Amino acid sequence: MERLLVLLALLCAGHAVHQDLSENVFTFPLESPTSSVKLTSSGVQSIIAMTVCMRYFSSVTRAQSLFSLAVPSESNAFLLFKPSVNVYRLHVQGTALDISGLPHDTDDWNSVCWTWESQHGLTTLWVNGKRSARKILRDKAIITGAPSIVLGQDQDTYGGGFDQNQSFVGDLTDVHLWDSVISPCQIRFFMEGSAFNPGNLVNWNDLQYSITGSVHVENSDFDKVTCQ
Repeated sequence: MERLLVLLALLCAGHAVHQDLSENVFTFPLESPTSSVKLTSSGVQSIIAMTVCMRYFSSVTRAQSLFSLAVPSESNAFLLFKPSVNVYRLHVQGTALDISGLPHDTDDWNSVCWTWESQHGLTTLWVNGKRSARKILRDKAIITGAPSIVLGQDQDTYGGGFDQNQSFVGDLTDVHLWDSVISPCQIRFFMEGSAFNPGNLVNWNDLQYSITGSVHVENSDFDKVTCQ
């Protein structure tokens, strides 16, 4: 059954592209029930720790999905979701935890890193250089099976089940995923736009992806480079 689900996900994906996106962003200009980016990760079938880092720019104040990782047995295996402006909702293996009180800039870039480890269930969210208190989320959980990673939509089924009212609208860039909890120093380097060790599962600078619907690859303005 799992092989069939993986095959169907591959057949439904658009043409895969492999490139360095270090100077680019994915732009999602409008609400959509289909527009998304499918990321291909390095071959891993069992995950007991994870860190995801990314940057996003959005004017939207409604609920929207930032990062969705599903496996055949669980659609919300590792989901970073924003139910409202000042709240982040973290999902691990279907269990959710809300984090509030961290900085948020509407109509500006927000840098986010989320860490989780299985042994104790410790999870921490970092936003724009500030971190949350450490919380417990699904201790002893193991994420197994071929991951389906989607940007721009929340997977309610493996590789699909999208809801337009939860679609992301704005820009996403610098998406990295590790199968470990990276150090606070590495997170700080990421937040500041300094050199850091890129993700070993998903690396924005060496990214394999496929686009469905109205998603555009545009030049990045995160560093606010002064034009000559």
